[in-house]
Amino acid sequence: MSEELLINISPMESRVAVLDNGILGEIYIERHHKLGLVGNIYLGTVVRVLPGMQAAFVDIGQSRTAFLHVNDMQREPRPAAKSSKVEKTDDKRTIVEVTADDLAITPPVISTQNTEVVPVSKTLIQHRLHESQRILVQVTKDQLGSKGARLTTNISLPSRYLVYLPSSEHIGISQRIDGEEERTRLKTELTSLMQTVNLKGGLIARTAAERVPVDKLEEDIYYLLQLWRTICARRQEMKPNQSSELIYQELSLPLRSIRDLVHAGTEKVVIDNSQIYEQVRYFAKEFVPFVYDRIVHYTAEQSLFDVHRVEDDLRDALKRRVDLKSGGYLIIDQTEAMTTIDVNTGSFVGGRSLEDTVYKTNLEATHAIARQLRLRNLGGIIILDFIDMLEQQHKDDILESLQSQLVQDYAKTKITQVSELGLVEMTRKRTRESLGQQLCEPCSTCQGRGFVKTAETVCFEIFREIMRCARTYNSPKKFTVVAHAAVIDLLLTSESDTVADLEYLLGRVITFDVENLYTQEQYDIVLD
Repeated sequence: MSEELLINISPMESRVAVLDNGILGEIYIERHHKLGLVGNIYLGTVVRVLPGMQAAFVDIGQSRTAFLHVNDMQREPRPAAKSSKVEKTDDKRTIVEVTADDLAITPPVISTQNTEVVPVSKTLIQHRLHESQRILVQVTKDQLGSKGARLTTNISLPSRYLVYLPSSEHIGISQRIDGEEERTRLKTELTSLMQTVNLKGGLIARTAAERVPVDKLEEDIYYLLQLWRTICARRQEMKPNQSSELIYQELSLPLRSIRDLVHAGTEKVVIDNSQIYEQVRYFAKEFVPFVYDRIVHYTAEQSLFDVHRVEDDLRDALKRRVDLKSGGYLIIDQTEAMTTIDVNTGSFVGGRSLEDTVYKTNLEATHAIARQLRLRNLGGIIILDFIDMLEQQHKDDILESLQSQLVQDYAKTKITQVSELGLVEMTRKRTRESLGQQLCEPCSTCQGRGFVKTAETVCFEIFREIMRCARTYNSPKKFTVVAHAAVIDLLLTSESDTVADLEYLLGRVITFDVENLYTQEQYDIVLD
């Protein structure tokens, strides 16, 4: 499989498209006035601690306070068993306070009947944080809708081949590195290098570290060590009167894509901006030299994304319906709780039997679903409604095909079996906003529902509102209805008899005014 990276730069935004065999597979967008926060490190201030949720809100200088859960905080060093027990004596009994860690190590054996064991949790957030406390945090998820950014105190610093974990002692290897011999080599060499460099903390070997010589790994370690020292120095320079400060900012999208997305299979990196082209070449020469000669400066008049049909694919990725080559199609609906994908045969009639037609449609749909999940960056709970199949072998083939298509997905996914209703439940890790959330906003007319009330429904609401006003206010002699043109037209034509009856019943005149700026659901009743 051939892969290309297209980097499009404009005064408003940077966009990186990943093409798989010439087809758009992923898109990354970074608007210059709204840079992403993931990876940034802040010295923030605790605004509020919520014991009931075991979480805290932290001010990091953004429009919304960020969210920190106790599970995302680094573990405190485990105390010695003897020093963690505190004995108290009252009139009738001895109380021994024992931490949760002590109970996990060795359950205490108490032989005296008058001795009470009281667990004292050291993991409760109220014991670890308090309001106005300053804390070093890193953003793991950007703001999503009304939710603030998600934070962690487990700082991680990525380089080309490694991830440095200052608060951990773990040495891990990417799960995508399969060979046991290579995994053992990396773990052995990283352990030795950490001792040589005297690096405190932990390391994770990224997928790009596979078969990388030890001298390259050593260069990465020195880079990460220097970066961590710089972060620590900036933290010490924090002014006392500042509530929050950006300590470390993640690389820009073009440089980040070179660090994280390119690999041995990347044939070409095409950039349409001369300044960014030079920056990327300099960065690649220092950190990703194998891709240096594959970086190309695009200078033609026609837009880079238009040449490769990226703009057309982006427009299609915002539609509910995704057409399949066979004539079938998908319907994709994203909601607050989950995303649903419905598979339909459409105009595809097949040739042998209904079961064969359904099987081929579902099989083709697995390829389209895997691509749309990556392209639209859909995360969270995803329900796949495949067309019902009778044969168990067909169901197994569909799951196997879906699994194989998701192997290339950078996000972690988990898939269940096909249910009796033909549904497949899956989850996909959500790290940033979906494509729709990035590029779109809820409709001002329907407020994101996807539909509006009919003009007839609005007319009936107006009639009820007029009657309500007549009962509440005795003084008005006339009611003026201000509404959308379609609603006024209906009131003056099909519903004119109802209007006349209402005027007779209330003994008041009803007049109408058209307001072109109103949506079909908007109206006002003016009392004269």
